[in-house]
Amino acid sequence: MKKIIKIFTDGSCLGNPGPGGFCTIIKYKNIIKKFSKGFILTTNNRMELISVIIGLEKVKISSYIHIHTDSKYVKNGITKWINNWKKNNWITQNKKKVKNIDLWKRLNKMVEKHIKVKWSWIKSHSGQKENEECDIEAKKSAKYPNKKDYGYLLTK
Repeated sequence: MKKIIKIFTDGSCLGNPGPGGFCTIIKYKNIIKKFSKGFILTTNNRMELISVIIGLEKVKISSYIHIHTDSKYVKNGITKWINNWKKNNWITQNKKKVKNIDLWKRLNKMVEKHIKVKWSWIKSHSGQKENEECDIEAKKSAKYPNKKDYGYLLTK
């Protein structure tokens, strides 16, 4: 039986753009690890993306992964839109440059590293334990970013 690593993610932004934060919870067997960080200037979508990226980057061995996110932007982007974006040189159907290309490329690279990545969307504030925990921690990280360490996470 294959071992599946579960990753729960959430991003938050106070203002958009504004201070932001993310939280990622990784669960494997009886091991639970949590990562969070705040940024003094970013967007909500960038925080949603970075929460998934960090979770995948923390898993060093190619694995079976199950991502749980409350972001339809992230889930649809990586499962439905990204192949056309790549085929069209990162241009959308509306002939505009894809926003957050740097993070989409980074996420795509991490997904390709793993054996299989399954994506599940969770409705925000629906009582799912890890999603609620990620939401609280992401908001806390957004509210109190460490200005010396975390800087900016905006595209140029």
